Amino acid sequence: MNYIESLQKRYSVKKFDPSRKVAAETVKDILEAGKLSASSLGLQPYKIVVVESQQMLNNLIPAFHNPSQISTCSHLIVIIAKKEVDGHYVDGYFRHISEVREVPVESMEMFRRGIETYTQNIEVQQWAEKQAYIVLGNLMFAAALENVDTCPMEGFKKEVLEQILKLDTSTEGVAVTLALGYRADDDDFQRMKKVRKPDDKLFKFL
Repeated sequence: MNYIESLQKRYSVKKFDPSRKVAAETVKDILEAGKLSASSLGLQPYKIVVVESQQMLNNLIPAFHNPSQISTCSHLIVIIAKKEVDGHYVDGYFRHISEVREVPVESMEMFRRGIETYTQNIEVQQWAEKQAYIVLGNLMFAAALENVDTCPMEGFKKEVLEQILKLDTSTEGVAVTLALGYRADDDDFQRMKKVRKPDDKLFKFL
């Protein structure tokens, strides 16, 4: 199946088949696609929590306005965005670059100053959440290519979800979530035609 066919087949699943679990190796590949997402300055101002235990999925049900997906999915991916990018985080970033590329940290001083100037002059949380949505797109695309169904979800009670996940909300917050699994046979939404704007109303060539 090519990627256009995969995207035509994709829809936001309303009910998953709870008897079917996504294989660990498939989840790993989907997460790798998220890891390889484009990221402003390479900083990846987010982390990804993967909820796979049925007990934790059950615990999270009260945090969602519509429980049908969270109560039936195989895995739930939670993308958590940073609210600040401090010197400690930047230090770790440059140490990692140094190790991977085998270059001295000192050789990147100009790049570091540029990052510090940039992050001091933006609303970090808003920027980080935008980065998180790039990851979301990659995860959904990869899942579609793997024939894994998804539902991106913003309909959650943020404070409840963050409390259950035991986040330090002074430094980070949930940006968006993505349920993974396989569509249930009785989810009628899979039989509806996909509706999108016609090309002439969506695209403009200059």
